[in-house]
Amino acid sequence: MAVIGIMSAMHEELAAVLARMPDEQRVTVAGRDFWVGHWQGHAVVAVLSRIGKVAAATTATVLLERFQVDTLVFTGVAGGMGLGVRVGDVVVANGFVQHDMDASPLFPRHEVPLYGRARFETDVNLSAQLAEAGQQVLAKAAQHLGAGTLADFQLDSPRVHQGLVISGDRFVATSTESQALRLALPDALAVEMEGAAVAQVCHDYAVPFAAVRTISDRADDAAHTDFNRFIREVASRYSLAILSQWLTNRRSD
Repeated sequence: MAVIGIMSAMHEELAAVLARMPDEQRVTVAGRDFWVGHWQGHAVVAVLSRIGKVAAATTATVLLERFQVDTLVFTGVAGGMGLGVRVGDVVVANGFVQHDMDASPLFPRHEVPLYGRARFETDVNLSAQLAEAGQQVLAKAAQHLGAGTLADFQLDSPRVHQGLVISGDRFVATSTESQALRLALPDALAVEMEGAAVAQVCHDYAVPFAAVRTISDRADDAAHTDFNRFIREVASRYSLAILSQWLTNRRSD
């Protein structure tokens, strides 16, 4: 049976996933708790990614080496960068770049040394499946979040976007920094701290990878003030619903 790896960026997301895995068993490797079990008839290993590129790369490597996962999906939150990417929207990555990678003048800015590339693509089919699941969930956002939550966070007609996501080992929370990133990488739809590293690991192992990020703020001076509540009432519910819908769709294919 194929094994699906699920990396969650937030404790709330992981807890929501584990609540749907009736037979999960904990296996501790490299100081991380990996939860092995089943969800909707699929063999699943779920784990908290930890924060930052190195930590996420270690987690991904253990998933691939120790647990032999065949498919890896990452869920979490991100800051919105692209025009029209709003708080409460969902971005499905089709590629990742490390915005803080700079080995110039030896290599072009953003290019990962010895790879000959800056961008690491996600799996086309897997990303399309997650985007479809996201659209199905967001079409019924009130059902998953509740009308009150939609109103409280002013989430009006949330959308799914597909495109470039950028990663770096710093939390982007000022307008000055986000504008500098837009100038350097104008195609970026969102910014976070782990995905590009996981994409590179999956590239090395030739394992299909995709990532879904809920936009929690605009990565600027007006970043969301009640982040924890947003994670609890919006992002974690989106992640659970999208993953559940994706697994349902896979089972029916």
